[in-house]
Amino acid sequence: MSERQKVWVSQPLFDDIVARLHDHFDVVQVPEVSEHDSATIAAALRDVDGALVTLNERVGAKEIAEASKLRAVANVGVGYNNLDVAALHARGIVATNTPDVLTETTADFGFALMMAAARRVTEAERHLRAGKWQGWNFKGLLGADLHGSTLGILGMGRIGQGIARRASGFDMRVLYHNRTRLPADIERDCRAEYVDFDMLFARADHLVLVLPYSAENHHIVDAAALAKMQPTATLTNIARGGIVDETALADALANGRLASAALDVFEGEPTVNPRLLALDNIVLTPHIASGSLATRRAMVDLAVDNLIAALGAGPDAGHPPTPISTGTKDAKRPGTA
Repeated sequence: MSERQKVWVSQPLFDDIVARLHDHFDVVQVPEVSEHDSATIAAALRDVDGALVTLNERVGAKEIAEASKLRAVANVGVGYNNLDVAALHARGIVATNTPDVLTETTADFGFALMMAAARRVTEAERHLRAGKWQGWNFKGLLGADLHGSTLGILGMGRIGQGIARRASGFDMRVLYHNRTRLPADIERDCRAEYVDFDMLFARADHLVLVLPYSAENHHIVDAAALAKMQPTATLTNIARGGIVDETALADALANGRLASAALDVFEGEPTVNPRLLALDNIVLTPHIASGSLATRRAMVDLAVDNLIAALGAGPDAGHPPTPISTGTKDAKRPGTA
């Protein structure tokens, strides 16, 4: 009888879903939410065939240097900037992510954040909780309308398209910029107009960032980009923290060059730039855009499928998953922007 393959699960997830791994592998699972340093991850990967990891675990050349048996890393998330995909591929290690299953939930949350920033929802709540509300004020905490305004979307992948579809219910005009222009039929479905980068920033009343993080996108939203925006505009980021120069954003918000912002992601998370924390005209949430119970379960379910298939087990043993950036359940779907 051949020796069972061994896999490492980096965080406690959903026991009933992770249990499916036990049908095929010897499973080593971290029992409590943990912050793993590079040495801990390297030690965990040293003697396993596969790993199920989250965005908290950085897996690169250093972490896999002694992982001679490692064949697959399944990331629980559509983003994968925690993985050095080139280093993994160079070693013949399959890397997968979980696109599609979080699209609608993340689009919901992105729209909610945008609305909260525009209507100053969290600022108003803090005002009330602090006992500052002394009675109704006709001009108090005036925000910006969404209905009839112009929505700008930077990064028009699945989630960006989901946000655009929601905008139709508010009769918003939708402008977008993407590395590649969408086909005409998708533009029609989303009622979206393609514009260049500068025009997007200049014309958007509400700008939402939904593009993937990469070296070329690092601080793509910098002081120069923010200076193109209208002082009445809002900025919402549900992509990755490194896309925005947070110091430049804090300057723009503090100096009245931008009305408000909403961030679910941060460059140094879980640490948040203290200048952002000090501002009233910003909505801050702890990276929870995909955080509905049903969606998080679907993400783990897909990641488990990916790992089982990548290691040649289960019903899809003859059909391994497509590496980053698609999952096992539909290898023909395009990657998320």
